[in-house]
Amino acid sequence: MENDHSTFDTDIIPLRTRIDQIDSQILSLLAQRQEQVDEVVRLKKHHEIPVHHPAREEDLISKLRGQAARTRIDPDFIEDLYRLILSHSRVKQTRQIEQKSIRENACVLILGGSGQMGKFFSTLFSKSGYEVRHLNSRDWDNARNLCRGVDLAIVSVPIDKTPQIIYRIAPFLDPRTILTDLTSIKVIPLEKMMQAHPGPVLGLHPIFGPTSGSLEKQIIVATPGRHAEQCQWVIDQLTLWGAVMVESTPKEHDDIMEFVQSLRHFATFCFGQFLFEKNIHLKRSLEFSSPIYRLELGMVGRLFAQDGSLYSEIIFATKERVALLKDYIHSMNRHLEMLENNDKQVFIEKFNQISEWFGPFSEQAMRESTFLINKLTERF
Repeated sequence: MENDHSTFDTDIIPLRTRIDQIDSQILSLLAQRQEQVDEVVRLKKHHEIPVHHPAREEDLISKLRGQAARTRIDPDFIEDLYRLILSHSRVKQTRQIEQKSIRENACVLILGGSGQMGKFFSTLFSKSGYEVRHLNSRDWDNARNLCRGVDLAIVSVPIDKTPQIIYRIAPFLDPRTILTDLTSIKVIPLEKMMQAHPGPVLGLHPIFGPTSGSLEKQIIVATPGRHAEQCQWVIDQLTLWGAVMVESTPKEHDDIMEFVQSLRHFATFCFGQFLFEKNIHLKRSLEFSSPIYRLELGMVGRLFAQDGSLYSEIIFATKERVALLKDYIHSMNRHLEMLENNDKQVFIEKFNQISEWFGPFSEQAMRESTFLINKLTERF
């Protein structure tokens, strides 16, 4: 045995030395790759090209997976590795391009600049060289001066306060000033902005929280109001910072958000409330949990780690949202008969009907959720 260990210790030295050499080569190649990325950033800044190019990234991943399979390397490993490399590259590009402004010497006024989302956009505009002013509740005596020479006015206040702030600020704005809002409903704010302000109007809804850190791959819905061509530089700036812009009518936006935001948050609230009423032992339940339960419970806990007043504004924002949530509760009640009769066949029939309605998305959802579950399993 001693002789075997001695032989092993001797034989492994050149192998480890070669591995160390290869690791150095990999690091050198990554450094060379980063040099080329820096050149790409320079060109993108010069030509005002967005950071994120989804089609190119997916083509690259597909090509690398094929190459990996031909060299007997796990394609999933290569995809994970390169998605990490590409993500790092995007973040670096975004941080550098954040210094580029579409409209030089422009002035931005943020109403509600002390709030989280207001601070987030204030930082982005400031980094790109814009003059940024803030108008908060204590600053209205100075509103006229703050609005003088403003190119873009952003209303970033709670939903219930948005209409009154729009009407209050509009008289101080120059007709050429772009007026926009960041609320999660669009029909009412856009209508109020169009009524109060004769100049360019644009509705915006960032579909993310202010803790994101950057706009890289973050979705922002844009609902054009008036003089879209004059508002285009705002869209271009957000795109340059890495945002994925989705254009919509105000009604389409609000109809979809009823499900994407209001219903989802309310259903999560109900689940959390039920766990609370049953006084379930959360930590103990995680010891028995599958990764999917941990993921679902994590999303519930995430909701209750945040500001209840913010979510109440989202859930109760419109009478249409409240009506939808009532429909949801009635839909849940319709399942009582099935449970009372222990009718498994009815459950299976409904299950199959819904499964058919989901169609190919179910397979996509399985792949995406499996990816998340595997990542969660690696961490915990």
